[in-house]
Amino acid sequence: MSLDKSTAERSAERREGVAGTTLNVFSHTFLVVWLVMAAAPLLLVVLNSFRPHGDIVSDPFGLPGGLSFENFTNAWTSASIGRYALNSLIILAGSLTGTMLLGAMAAYVLARFDFPGNRLIHLLFVGGMMFPVFLALVPLFFVLNNLGMLNTRQGLIVVYIAYSLPFTIFFLVAFFRTLPGGVQEAATLDGASHTRTFFQIMMPMAKPGLISIGIFNFLGQWNQFVLPRVLNVGDPDDAVLPQGLAALMVQQGYEGDWGALYAGVSLAMLPVLVVYVVFQRQVQSGLTAGAVR
Repeated sequence: MSLDKSTAERSAERREGVAGTTLNVFSHTFLVVWLVMAAAPLLLVVLNSFRPHGDIVSDPFGLPGGLSFENFTNAWTSASIGRYALNSLIILAGSLTGTMLLGAMAAYVLARFDFPGNRLIHLLFVGGMMFPVFLALVPLFFVLNNLGMLNTRQGLIVVYIAYSLPFTIFFLVAFFRTLPGGVQEAATLDGASHTRTFFQIMMPMAKPGLISIGIFNFLGQWNQFVLPRVLNVGDPDDAVLPQGLAALMVQQGYEGDWGALYAGVSLAMLPVLVVYVVFQRQVQSGLTAGAVR
């Protein structure tokens, strides 16, 4: 009887081992396929950015014969990618700073203080995430036009902040609620004001969450195309980087320089990759902080 039971147990273990091996093979295969699908287009863009226009046209999937930075020079100067990138950085500096400051302050109050209308205000911000930006384009156009902020960097900064606040507040409210309340109570007993408690105690404790949502906002605002396309239709020199890349792509139908186009796309991807590589650990710790606590 014991022999039969031992045989049955060994058979069950073998079946579980086979099932586990099959699952591992399937999951690893899926991850490899996903990696190839995600990385292949990026690698193709980077490789073609070092190839002359004629080589790209004759063999789009070939390898560069050497490292030539002529395409980057043409994209930066002739195609005005440098000016567009500078415009994007100026707008991003103002919009990202305003989004993080206002979002963190609002999320801290909603998460740590009880007052009439707290839940309603929170739900209104959360509901803002479900409002498609396309429905607000026409009202935004007329509002900025009436305020004299149409076709200006200040107008785009304000719109970027308003567009990014709902998700920022939604994310940070959940994060601030995970922070220990004893530190805040101790600071209050020591006579610290709400402003000092927020900036000197709570914000440093919320650093992982702030970095995580800051990177999400950076990616969304850096790659934004619809809002500047509608609200920034004045001087072409004031266009942001996505607008400049779109204009460069349209030009390929008349005078082809695919090498400069690939170089411009590579330059647009570079800040995103740098930010992610530098803050990769902070993003992971910020996203998992709530679950760990």
